[in-house]
Amino acid sequence: MSSETWINEELYPDWGQRFKMVRELAHVKSPFQDIRIFESSSHGRVLVLDGIIQITERDEFIYQEMLAHVPLFTHAQPERVLIIGAGDGGVLRRVLQHDTVKKAVMVEIDGDVIELSKKHLPMFGQTAWDDPRAEVIVGDGIDYVKKAADESFDVIIVDSTDPIGVGDVLFTDDFYENCARVLSKEGLIVNQCGVPFQQADELRDTTARRAKFFPHVTAYLAAVPTYVGGFMTLGMAKKGQPLKKPQSEELEKRAQAAGIMASCDYWTPDVHIASFSLPPYIARNLPRS
Repeated sequence: MSSETWINEELYPDWGQRFKMVRELAHVKSPFQDIRIFESSSHGRVLVLDGIIQITERDEFIYQEMLAHVPLFTHAQPERVLIIGAGDGGVLRRVLQHDTVKKAVMVEIDGDVIELSKKHLPMFGQTAWDDPRAEVIVGDGIDYVKKAADESFDVIIVDSTDPIGVGDVLFTDDFYENCARVLSKEGLIVNQCGVPFQQADELRDTTARRAKFFPHVTAYLAAVPTYVGGFMTLGMAKKGQPLKKPQSEELEKRAQAAGIMASCDYWTPDVHIASFSLPPYIARNLPRS
């Protein structure tokens, strides 16, 4: 009988993936969710919430680069950024790479995720936790946007679990209405909308909700191996003027000026532009322009 330990993901009842565990680093039941961090033989360190793989050391750069750099380079001058979730610190780190950012507020409901990530996943947040521009709040993101003043932020990044359990309230009409209120006149919001090969309803329903409060809605793609099922979609909604197709030269100029190009292993100006080209099976879940 094999003594190997395998961790099975519990996202889908009839299809999934598993990781061979080298050693378990933490297993905590917080007031909000079951948190597990382990060392795998193939993907380095892995964060699991309620049995669902959230991020791995090997491919986190794909998701986090696209979640942070695409919206910040889409906005002409992002100075104030709100991050909801993202307790591992990777999105915060990449947001703070942008030289235009003067303030980044991160609101994570589960303080245990933050502390366990600092201890066991330090490669994600690195020095972002101590950056003077960062304000890290352990609290409810829903409540935070309800109480925030109008036009408090230029960009909102929502890095949540799927719309089940603790993440469900981040996919409601009330939440998106308040996000629209606290965004500046040309502000925009990005949030993960699942893998449409398996979760088309997540993209379709979330897009329909955002379209009630934002005049411009779209989505873009990232190919993250850990998120099984093909492309992961990241939904974007914007106030003000319509989204314009960016120019590769301008994106590269901004990225070079901020010193970001050398740190990226997935995001490039051309990848940024191409990520908005959606195959039909995904595009049909967005409203027709």
